[in-house]
Amino acid sequence: MTGDFLIVKCPNCGVKNRVDRNRCDRGPLCGRCGHRLDVKSGDGRVLQVTDADFDTMVLAFPGPVIVDCWAPWCGPCRMIGPVMESLARDYSGRVRIAKLNVDENPLIAGRYGIRSIPTLLFVNRGEIVGNVAGAMPRNAIEQKMREVFPGI
Repeated sequence: MTGDFLIVKCPNCGVKNRVDRNRCDRGPLCGRCGHRLDVKSGDGRVLQVTDADFDTMVLAFPGPVIVDCWAPWCGPCRMIGPVMESLARDYSGRVRIAKLNVDENPLIAGRYGIRSIPTLLFVNRGEIVGNVAGAMPRNAIEQKMREVFPGI
C-alpha cells in the first residue's frame, strides 16, 4: 500500500494499477485492459480457490495469502479447518485465507509439489515465501505468519 492507494496487479495483463482505497468497493478496473481488479484482502471468510482462479485470487493478490491445501477425506485437514476459519475472521483485511481441494484441483497441487496434506502455502505478492506440511495448532501457524509476513 502506498498512502491512500493500493497497488494492484491485474490478473489479466499484469500491469500494476494504483487504486484509491476509498473507491475499492466500486469494482475498479485495470487501466490497460479493463479487467476487474480484486482488491479485497478478505471479508472474514475462507476463500475457496480452484485451478481456474488460483493465479487471479492468490498470485495476483497484492497482499499476504495463506492457502490451505486439503482434501475432504483427510482427518488432519478437517482438524485445521476451524483454525483457518478463525484466522480468516481475526486477520480480515490483513491476510487472505484460501482453501484448495487438491483432489479437485490437481494442476495447482502438482505445480507446487503438494505431496502431503494438509499443506499451508504462504504467498506474498505472487511469490511463495514459505510452506508447512502437517496439521499445526493456531499459535504455530501465527508464528509462521509473523515470520514470513512481517508487520501483519
